[in-house]
Amino acid sequence: MAFKQLVAATMLGLAVMPAQAALNVFACEPEWADLARALVPDADIHTATSAQQDPHYIEARPSLIAAMRRADIAVCTGASLEAGWLPALISRASNRDVQPGKPGLFFTAEQVSLHQPHDHVDRSMGDVHPEGDPHIHLDPDRLPVVVDALADRLVALAPSDENAIRLRQRQWQVRWKLDTARWRQAADNLGGLSVAVQHSTFGYLLRWLSVESAIDLEPKPGLPPSASHLSDVLSDPALARVKLILIATYQDERPARWLANQTQLPIEVLPGTVNDQPETDSLAELIDHLIDRLAHHQKAADHG
Repeated sequence: MAFKQLVAATMLGLAVMPAQAALNVFACEPEWADLARALVPDADIHTATSAQQDPHYIEARPSLIAAMRRADIAVCTGASLEAGWLPALISRASNRDVQPGKPGLFFTAEQVSLHQPHDHVDRSMGDVHPEGDPHIHLDPDRLPVVVDALADRLVALAPSDENAIRLRQRQWQVRWKLDTARWRQAADNLGGLSVAVQHSTFGYLLRWLSVESAIDLEPKPGLPPSASHLSDVLSDPALARVKLILIATYQDERPARWLANQTQLPIEVLPGTVNDQPETDSLAELIDHLIDRLAHHQKAADHG
């Protein structure tokens, strides 16, 4: 079947797709709530964190415990991202279906290979994840693999809804393929752009776009920028290549503002995940927005 015909056929299925059972989904981060909603839009989805929060550090509040207790499935990143709070939350919720090794606990990072895994990790390295960088949600190539694995898991939990879930899965994959083609074209215009970042929140997308993360405001992963490290950044030869300081909305803006005042570099404070703003309320729209802002600064640098 030609690709355009495939698009039309899968989209047509929206009109005839049967109603789905109301699964209870606990999403550790907003990006996984977005994927779950794409596959089971009638599910009751509770999201533990927001774009304004660092997903490494969350309190196991009573409302989260109650939501986990009701969940048929918890969709989380894994790779130690939630290690500081998820085990306690699972323990307190006492949901026998959402436990390590059970079908009701799904880790997205286990579905793909991760960037920068480590054979040995100790505290001197900072907050390093031995499994690798867990922030996979902005990688256009890894997300389709995650969606397929998540669809398989949802079908296993709700086999009566298999046809509906598989249809939604195909529809998502078609849309994503079209989006990825656009993003690859946009990436052609971003070659040579270098940015300063804080942590690896945007790392997968930046690598996919061939945008260099030349400077990290963190002295070590997970450690807040210190005065001495920022002073060292000023003398780092890589700073000369930087055209933009890029940080996530949950991060402290003061180190970035200080560096901007010293260098006159522009700052972009952008959501690191899906939020409730129209331009960033899905993963595809979020990636669109991030690429648009990067392209804006590349264009400004080219004409500067």
